[in-house]
Amino acid sequence: MGAGKRGVLTAAVTVVCAVTVLAVPGTAFAAPTPPPGPGTTASVTVVTSDVELEAVRKKLDTLYRAAAKATDEYNAAEEKARQQTAQVVRLAKKIVEGREKLDDLKDRAGAAAAAQYRGGGLPPEARLVLSDDPQEFLDGAGRVRQEQHATKGLLGEMTRTQQDLEEYAEDAREQMRELEAGRKVKAAAQKRIERQIEAAEKLEAELEQEEKERLARLEQQAAARAQATWLSSGVLDELTSKATAQGRKAVAYATAQIGKPYQWGAEGPNTFDCSGLTSQAWLAAGKTIPRTSQMQWQHLKRVDVKDMRPGDLIIYWADASHVGMYVGDGVMVHAPRPGRTVTLAGAGSMPILGVVRPDPAAG
Repeated sequence: MGAGKRGVLTAAVTVVCAVTVLAVPGTAFAAPTPPPGPGTTASVTVVTSDVELEAVRKKLDTLYRAAAKATDEYNAAEEKARQQTAQVVRLAKKIVEGREKLDDLKDRAGAAAAAQYRGGGLPPEARLVLSDDPQEFLDGAGRVRQEQHATKGLLGEMTRTQQDLEEYAEDAREQMRELEAGRKVKAAAQKRIERQIEAAEKLEAELEQEEKERLARLEQQAAARAQATWLSSGVLDELTSKATAQGRKAVAYATAQIGKPYQWGAEGPNTFDCSGLTSQAWLAAGKTIPRTSQMQWQHLKRVDVKDMRPGDLIIYWADASHVGMYVGDGVMVHAPRPGRTVTLAGAGSMPILGVVRPDPAAG
């Protein structure tokens, strides 16, 4: 790498470091290794380049993780918006039905008033008192009581219907206010996602092809080291659970997507983000689960890693910002990040927060 090129890369790393600190409060990063001075030997240059690329790898990892967390926020806002929109539609239907019912009740009340007018304006009790026929009086008394009950019931129903309409309207207004707040959350999350991905892509674009290849090898080596450490714990020695019928269907769906591009916010069929892949895989297996990795971690049943079975979801990182599906033999399938495709990877290639099970009732 030439001195000019190295200066550009060093500056890029410094900028990304600053962006990352702003995006993730409380996180500190070491300054990138400065370029070698004049007279540095070739062997030292190679070592320095690897160290510098390792710093780039770590910064890229941090940027993409921040983007993944923002993607979870975006997806959660999107899911909530879908639910609120459906609720607004239901309330709108209730308001229409309530107005139609109220109009009908008003028509019936108007008909009763018109009937009283045709009777000379006298209430039914007065007309009975003026009757000369005792039997008619007795028969009519029963009808009057029925009419009185009916009138009271009609007025009561009108009042209740009016109250229901007011409640529906207020609920609809509240849902609309929440929808608007959700749109702002989505917009802010989208900006964060785009900002983090843009910074990462800019940093990668500064690399030569040979440097990109070495960076890819560094990523593979880091994942392999993490997987080896995980396996050395003997975790696979204790895994004995077999997949359920639903679990096999979920795994079949997820692995059939291998090679399809990652796209934040996507749920298929052509692109996926990490939780879009796992939620759609279980939907294909007949089970609806939460949309985001954080919601999956919060709401699905947690199981010990030693009890993990194919189809279970592995939640990664302390903030639950990534998820993959365990497929067996220490391997999981996941949609890694922008610029990558759905792929198989070591289940222990990233820090595991825990494991959740979408179908705990199945033996």
